[in-house]
Amino acid sequence: MQNGEVGSRNISPELISRLTELQRGEITEFHIYRRLAAAQKNAHNRVVLQRMAEEEHSHYRILRRYTGKDLPPQWRRVWVYSVTAMLFGLTFGVKLMEKRENEAIATYREIARVIPEAEQVLSQEEEHELEIIGMLDERSLRYVGSVVLGINDALVEFTGSLAGFTLALQQTRIIAAVGLIMGIAAALSMGASEYLSQKSEASGNNPVTAALYTGGAYMITVIVLILPFLLMTRPLPAYAITLAAAIVIIVFFTFYTAIAKDLPFWRRFIEMAAISLGIAAISFGIGILVRTFLNVQI
Repeated sequence: MQNGEVGSRNISPELISRLTELQRGEITEFHIYRRLAAAQKNAHNRVVLQRMAEEEHSHYRILRRYTGKDLPPQWRRVWVYSVTAMLFGLTFGVKLMEKRENEAIATYREIARVIPEAEQVLSQEEEHELEIIGMLDERSLRYVGSVVLGINDALVEFTGSLAGFTLALQQTRIIAAVGLIMGIAAALSMGASEYLSQKSEASGNNPVTAALYTGGAYMITVIVLILPFLLMTRPLPAYAITLAAAIVIIVFFTFYTAIAKDLPFWRRFIEMAAISLGIAAISFGIGILVRTFLNVQI
């Protein structure tokens, strides 16, 4: 077979280039799905992932008939998605990969007029997302609400509290000590509240697990926000880094939930950032007033 020719059909070099790119993507995704399937303890998830891997390999073989090439996978991409799924959960890793596949679906639609088999491939690619939605049941996603509660409360309360402490107290070690005491107490309180909430709602989640997710998320967020005050001696630069850390946390967690739960990213990010930074600004003003009118000198 000549490169770019199947039977009597001649294919342009430009189309061959696009088919080669698709082909490399299919063999890469075959290896990703196969690795994810091998790591699965859930038998149903494993079977579905293996089937998806086989479909990706069949797509690769179809495209190979047109390109006449045997292509290696993009091993770095295989490694990145495998590690992502291991660290952040199978749902997040696979859905992140499927977002990338949307570009391939658009290309398959374009070439369907030229490549007869593209319709079959397109149909299978579009089924993948539905398969994934019905396939996965991860503990981490069942407790996302508890994690969101812990992170949101910590961000809102501590960006505000630390702003007030920064202006009123002026010493980073004292600010960190007061913040840490507050943070531990608040994390325990949030965990207890989530335990009682889950128990009363009969949501199906384990109340103790939900409490640990909420309290743990709260405490981790507090430690990240307080850390600049433990490492620096000037309070205002330390608080500036705290605000930057808060924005990074908001970006990361909003991105995670947007991918894993199919939620809009920008609306949720703007909402969380506006609330946290707005309360921080108000608390900053309160700190100035407290220091001025109560004549706090430390």
